Amino acid sequence: MFSVLGHRSHRHCDGVPRRSFLKAGSLGLAGLTLADVLKAEQAAGAGASQKAVINIHLDGGPPQMDLIDPKPEAPSEYRSPFSSIPTVIPGFHVSELLPKVASIANELVFLRSLVGAAAKHDAFQCQSGFSDKSLASVGGRPALGCVVNHLLGSPQHGAPAFVDLMQGRPLARNSARPGFLGPAFGPFRPDISHLFQRELEEGMKVELAKLGAGHTTKLSLMQELSIGRLDDRLSLLRGLDHTRRAIDSNGHMDALDTFTQQAYRILTSGEFAAAMDLEKEDPKMLARYTAPGSASDAGTKFYTSEGPQAGRKLLLARRLIEAGVRCVSVSISDFDTHSNNNVRMQQLGPIVDHALHALITDLRDRGMLDNVTVLAWGEFGRTPKINPEGGRDHWPRVAMGIMAGGGLPGGAVLGATDRYAGEAIDRPIHYQDVIATLYHQLGIDPTATLTDTTGRPQFLVDQGQPIAELV
Repeated sequence: MFSVLGHRSHRHCDGVPRRSFLKAGSLGLAGLTLADVLKAEQAAGAGASQKAVINIHLDGGPPQMDLIDPKPEAPSEYRSPFSSIPTVIPGFHVSELLPKVASIANELVFLRSLVGAAAKHDAFQCQSGFSDKSLASVGGRPALGCVVNHLLGSPQHGAPAFVDLMQGRPLARNSARPGFLGPAFGPFRPDISHLFQRELEEGMKVELAKLGAGHTTKLSLMQELSIGRLDDRLSLLRGLDHTRRAIDSNGHMDALDTFTQQAYRILTSGEFAAAMDLEKEDPKMLARYTAPGSASDAGTKFYTSEGPQAGRKLLLARRLIEAGVRCVSVSISDFDTHSNNNVRMQQLGPIVDHALHALITDLRDRGMLDNVTVLAWGEFGRTPKINPEGGRDHWPRVAMGIMAGGGLPGGAVLGATDRYAGEAIDRPIHYQDVIATLYHQLGIDPTATLTDTTGRPQFLVDQGQPIAELV
């Protein structure tokens, strides 16, 4: 339940005074949808806060026992080779791969008992809380960012509400998709391949190719196309599209119109494009987000993994939030360690450690941390027992996550696993609970509904609720 309280002297065009106190539950009040209430809130000036989310996908499924849930007493064929080190939270230890995370643990929330993984090898569940099969007959569930785009975004804004910077599997499998909301509310997905290289597996290359050239967005005007000519072309397109839109039944024309308007605003304002330009950043800040070679070059770098500059993706996310974006999804690869887990984690662990520390302390130093919720997690955990190739396989029975910011109480350690880090034995937390918490952090009621393509109301989450210890 959330409320809107406005001022006495103004009325909306529908006759509802701003002074009215509106309440929207799962089905709305007096025919008002959640979108209507949010629009009323915005008009009343009550929705001016810029709460935001940075959703970091640890692509491939991070091994919980090698990061935040070490089990030094487990048998040799199970336990991590990495030492357990104390954090600033009394009695709580993490892996030696995370010394910087350990130093700011009092500002973080550690989720050790994530359950309900769909066992699907992409980021969709981390974007929505649902399996990709849920509501497939009506287009599928929308990603959280696409819901934010629908409820809080506008093509008139100089920055999109939702930006998807994910690479690897999430990009190839279009994990941040709008589902039944339709293409008009899809993510703004700038091409960052020139900034960050992530080599795709051969199968992923085929999947990405099937999505077509329009899967990502270019952010620059052609040199020969001036703003004036862009205005003329925009007017021409509107005229030509009028007839086609009248007979369009799938929403693609409306989506094209939305994206055209948004691209126009972005290109002419320049603020969003400037946020995407890391060359405009202070070199000292770039260095702050770059893992030192001594840490990130340890171990073995798999061909799909990323190097020391991967942490700069989080700097890019911070810059986009400053430019007005409400939700940014980003990925760090590649935790799919079916072989050589230990040496690969020697390379990956320090990158994540450095990147998370840089982001959290940067947001704190800028006074942004209370307004920005940060989440790092993967699509599932990894097997307690090491396989014959020295790797850890997919393990959907329990997974891990790290949260911070947004006013969450720091220093919280939620859940516990058995002696092998293979089963949740205390305080299981469902993926949907985490997504519901993100909605709550953004000021969106997770028990509210959106209408699917058949006219039926669908809950934002259907079994999750905000994590009680955090809200």
